[in-house]
This record gives sequence, structure tokens and C-alpha cells, in this order.
Amino acid sequence: MKKVKVLVAGCGSRGSNAYGKIMERMPDQYEVVGIAEPIDSRRNDMKRRFNLSEEVCFLDWKDMAAQPKFADMVVIATQDYMHREPALAFIEKGYDILLEKPMAPTPKECMEIVEAAKKHNTKILVCHVLRYTKFFKTLKQMISDGLIGDVQVINHQEDVGHIHQSHSFVRGNWRNSEETTPMILAKCCHDTDLLQWLVGSKCKKVQSFGSLSHFNAKNAPEGAPDRCTDGCPHGDTCFYNAIKLYHEHIAAEWMVHVCGVNPNATDEDIMEQLRTGPYGRCVYKCDNDVVDHQTVNMEFENGETVTLTMTAFTKGGRHTRIMGTKGEIEAHAKNDYITVYTFDDRQYHEYKIADYVGGNTIASGHGGGDGGIMEALYEYITDTYEGFSICDIETSAMNHLISFAAEESRVNGGTVIDLDEYAKKVTE
Repeated sequence: MKKVKVLVAGCGSRGSNAYGKIMERMPDQYEVVGIAEPIDSRRNDMKRRFNLSEEVCFLDWKDMAAQPKFADMVVIATQDYMHREPALAFIEKGYDILLEKPMAPTPKECMEIVEAAKKHNTKILVCHVLRYTKFFKTLKQMISDGLIGDVQVINHQEDVGHIHQSHSFVRGNWRNSEETTPMILAKCCHDTDLLQWLVGSKCKKVQSFGSLSHFNAKNAPEGAPDRCTDGCPHGDTCFYNAIKLYHEHIAAEWMVHVCGVNPNATDEDIMEQLRTGPYGRCVYKCDNDVVDHQTVNMEFENGETVTLTMTAFTKGGRHTRIMGTKGEIEAHAKNDYITVYTFDDRQYHEYKIADYVGGNTIASGHGGGDGGIMEALYEYITDTYEGFSICDIETSAMNHLISFAAEESRVNGGTVIDLDEYAKKVTE
């Protein structure tokens, strides 16, 4: 078995905790031979785990890219706005790439990556991890098997979850569209890609509505301080009390990784982060400007219509209803079964996901998608892949354009955008 040598650019939550840990469990397939990470505790943790020498542990990805090629591929897991430059640099060096989503923060940069990859014949897999979960592979297989005939309508809901919203899109790295990307791209380029894949044809028109309605200053409780650690009078009843979420709750594990504290952080280390860092702020007094709910309407080339709703005001999860010419599918990503109603017998049929699709083992992370994509990536790099989840970089970029077009529609009052014209404008 060929062992793929890997570089990791960015050793935060995704590079280290997700893909790094999975590669540790796949030592026959992957060997991490170099890393780049500016935060000492994260870099040193990866160095120890993969038994790396100091010479291959860099503070900056640019220094790693400047070396003569010494691996087969690179995992680019830097922040969203830091994807284009390393992608282009490593393409030029001849590396294949696993690129964390979104590809880049602008449509122009996405298309630049596409053109560079085509020029150098580079294999790039964007981390559309939902394609690799048993749940969504089952949905795709059901459609391909013709259980409900030809798809006509999909209603898909991305239940962000109120805690996830507060963590990532109010207090966290994706809270401000000027510093990162619009939320519909950061959170739902998963979903726009997934929906195009399920429909199986090109998206032609996009329209969107949404706003930031709740997580703002006008909804701050009377007397609430700027930080939860400053003695908030509403701390006992607030859903978003940072002390409860990050210090007393199991979610405290997040603090260890996303805030850059030592992997062996003490309770006091975490409390210090809450007193001084972004995650201790009152959710109603942050510098967030991204939406807390948004709806996207899409029309596809064969007349299929799709609605995507992204909302903070849920427990969390995804659920999908797919309506076809012979029946309909009702599926919730938290369940281990999918319900199909067929018109011919007017009956509901319940399918266990494990029974319907065999093969890949479910691992933790995005319902098994993180493990699934790493298994598919190895086969893709070694030219042994026989599945149906992988998409080429150009298809991935076009599915990103759905999110970009949706945001342009939203900020312009819900105008309908022709995606072909939009793509042409971007490439020109």
C-alpha cells in the first residue's frame, strides 16, 4: 500500500483536530512530514503527535512552500481569507491539495484556483464533507435508484443551532463578513454543493432573503455587561452564558483548541480566555454583522426548484425533503433511517441507512464526513477511487458561486440572479 506524504498548513480545529487525528488513525495510508502553524502550542502539539523534527515545523506556510517539494499533498486548513495564496503556491510546486471550504472569500479567487489547477493538472479536493457521510450518500443513491422518480422539488434546512451560531457566527471567527466571508458561504457552501449534487443538474437562477435580527445590541438584557465574566445579572437564565458554555459544559473542549491555549489547559486558563478573549463577550454586544437567518431559492436547468433555509434558532442539524414524480423522501441527518413515501402503493417505507448503503465506516466529525473524505482522498490521490461523492474543482467552484450569488441577491433586496451571467462576469 502506497503511503501518501502530507503537509498540513494550519493546525487549528480542522487541520489538527479533524484531519490530523484521522490521519493518525490511518498510518498505513498517510504520513504527515511537515506542518506550518504560527501558534506555538498548536504547532508543538502536532510536532509531538507526528514525531516531526524542528526543521519541518514552520511558523508560516510560505516558508514551508519555499522548500523543495518534500511531500505528495498538502492540507490547507488556514482561515477562509488565507486559502487562495497558499493554494496557488502549492499548486505551482506540484502538490495535490485537500482544501478546506470555502475555497476562497471571493468568486474571483475561487476561479483563479480553478484555472491554476487546470493548468498544472492538480488534484484538488474541497472539503465538502457532507458528500461523504452515509446519510447523504444514501439520499443520493436513493435518487439514483429511482425510488421517487425524477426530482422536482427539494426543501432543505440547515439548522445551525443557537449555540453554534453564538460560538462561530457571533463571538467567533466567522462573525464579521468584512473579516471573513458571508455566513451563507462559510456555513452553507456545504449545502449548496450538496443540493446541486442531489439534483444532478446545473443551478440557473438564485434569489435570497435574510437578516441579522436577534444577536444585536437592541436585544441585550437590561444591565448586561460587555462580558459574561463581569457579573451579568442574567447569567443564570441566559442561553449564551459563556461561563456555562465553555467552563462548566463539555463544550469547554472547544476553548482548548479554538482559542490557542495549551492543549492541557487548566480551568483557570480557560477562564482567562473568557475574561480577555472573544468567546467571553456578551452575544448581544459583539462586532458581528452576519445574518442569523437566511433563505435561498434556486431554479435548476431542468426546472427543479430548491429552497435552502439557514437558521440559528434551532437545536441544530440538517433535514431534507425531496419530492419526485413517483414519491417523496423525508430525511433528518440526526436519524439513522430515511422515510420514503411511494405513490404506487401509497405507503411509507423506512430504510435504515446502514442497511441501504454499505462500505465506508462512520467516524466522528460532520456525521462521518471527515473520516469519509479522508478515505476518499487517499483513493483519489492513488488513482483507486470508485465512489460517486468526489467532484472536480470546477464543479466545486460553480457550487460556491451559488452562495456568492445568494449573498449578492440578499443585500440587493432579493433580486433574481442568472448564475451563468454571474459566472461569466466573475471570470471576465
